[in-house]
Amino acid sequence: MIRLTYASTALKEWSSEELLKLLNQCRINNGAKNITGILLYTNGTFFQVLEGDEATVTRVYETIEKDNRHKNCTIIDSEKITERAFPYWSMGFEKIDPKELNKMPGLNDFFEHDFTPSGFASHKNIIGPLLSHLREKLVKHVSENHEELPIQHEDPFIQLLHRAIRLGVKFLALLMVFVIFFGIIDVAYVMYEKITAPPFALMTINDLLETFGAFLAVLIAIEIFLNITLYIRSDVIPVKLVVATALMAISRKVIVFDYKHLDPEYVSASGIVLVALGVTYWLVQKHH
Repeated sequence: MIRLTYASTALKEWSSEELLKLLNQCRINNGAKNITGILLYTNGTFFQVLEGDEATVTRVYETIEKDNRHKNCTIIDSEKITERAFPYWSMGFEKIDPKELNKMPGLNDFFEHDFTPSGFASHKNIIGPLLSHLREKLVKHVSENHEELPIQHEDPFIQLLHRAIRLGVKFLALLMVFVIFFGIIDVAYVMYEKITAPPFALMTINDLLETFGAFLAVLIAIEIFLNITLYIRSDVIPVKLVVATALMAISRKVIVFDYKHLDPEYVSASGIVLVALGVTYWLVQKHH
């Protein structure tokens, strides 16, 4: 993956309505291409970050560069990355007052005098602090709108209950860690038991299926741990992970089915659920 940062000059002053229309267009296009990032607009200058597959990001930038609504399109930075800075936004957006940005440590009065494509190109050292600031704002925005168990609440009693549940969630996460390690020990024991039983060092199909089931049980436990911790995080909407966990759980059941002793209706119903979850996951992935 790469993170490509560029700046350009708008050919006219953009209204809030026009910016929102542009943002919606970006979100639709980028979501379909698994591209994330952020768009910043101030003083007639666009500043945008694109993250994703290198070839895809390059093609998107080439399209953006040809757009006749701006000029002086300048690449500020392009680097290979292993982790996205804005993984939860097909395109976040900020329209910030330059005076607010000037308060950021290390940026001084850059945004009053040099917030232009050429200014960014000659002051690349401000990119890091700027991206950190923008990410913090977006995470804060998400936490205010999507936090599952907000600590701050207008009702003191509800606030107390949320704090208590958060403590319970942390305890559940701790217990789940123990379950995961016990599951790993169980996998090792199952393998040892099957390999040491006659015929030695050989595993039948049933032995393999039982071992796969033990492996999948551990993976499901890990997914459940992630689901638990999502309730005390504020930067993720957990729909996708919950669906993925359910999909893995039903897949595990199908793998270890003993078809000789199951009714056809039960097998058919399980298959329908599996297909439904698969389609749901695909839709969530496609339209983030």
